[in-house]
Amino acid sequence: MTDELDRLRAALQEPPAEPFAEPDLDRIFKEGGRIRRRRRFLTSSGAALAVVAVVFGAVWLRSPGSAPEQIHAAASPPPVVTSVASSSPAPAAPRPLGEVISTGTYTDGAELVFYATEIDDPENLPAVQFGVMASLYEPDGDLRPLYLANETDGKDRSFGFHATSGGTTISDTWVPVYGYFSGPAARIETTVDGRAVPAHTARWSEDPDVVVFWFDQDDVPSAERASPLVAYSADGKRLTK
Repeated sequence: MTDELDRLRAALQEPPAEPFAEPDLDRIFKEGGRIRRRRRFLTSSGAALAVVAVVFGAVWLRSPGSAPEQIHAAASPPPVVTSVASSSPAPAAPRPLGEVISTGTYTDGAELVFYATEIDDPENLPAVQFGVMASLYEPDGDLRPLYLANETDGKDRSFGFHATSGGTTISDTWVPVYGYFSGPAARIETTVDGRAVPAHTARWSEDPDVVVFWFDQDDVPSAERASPLVAYSADGKRLTK
């Protein structure tokens, strides 16, 4: 045992075959700085996503004509809210422009409704001033936004169909295929499996030439099935190809 310990001590005292280079302190500090910046960036990005999810998942509005607006936001961890508020405040809850459109469809006592809401993004959407929100109208008068559809290419009120979307489940609520038509449409249809399916329609109170439409889930289960869409005038004339 003593001989083995002596050989080990002797081996440890021998100089290495190749001497170690001195550490590059400048490079180490620079690499450490990049790692810290990357971590801060990832933390900020995660916080922003958390706030965006709150906008349509837990923001409630008081409907027009009722008591003053109330906003109930789901509680978030304090570090997340603080990190976002310091650089990028959460967007305001979308307010209805004009009257709320009733659908007669209910989920747990709340009615599915549609309403136009303002879009103010001149840099990315210079010709778009509004979109159509699918929302739940609660028995106590609150509006709970679910899904926003808006034009993304061109003018929001150019003639024709716009923002056809939906056909999905949001917060355990079915959002039907819906959109709007800009023009004198009195009837809107699509064809599914060779069968003509009429849409429910309602004119926007702020502009009667904007017609909001939506389909029943059983008739049109997805936006892909709602093609081609056809609009007709009051006298039965086809307005679209």
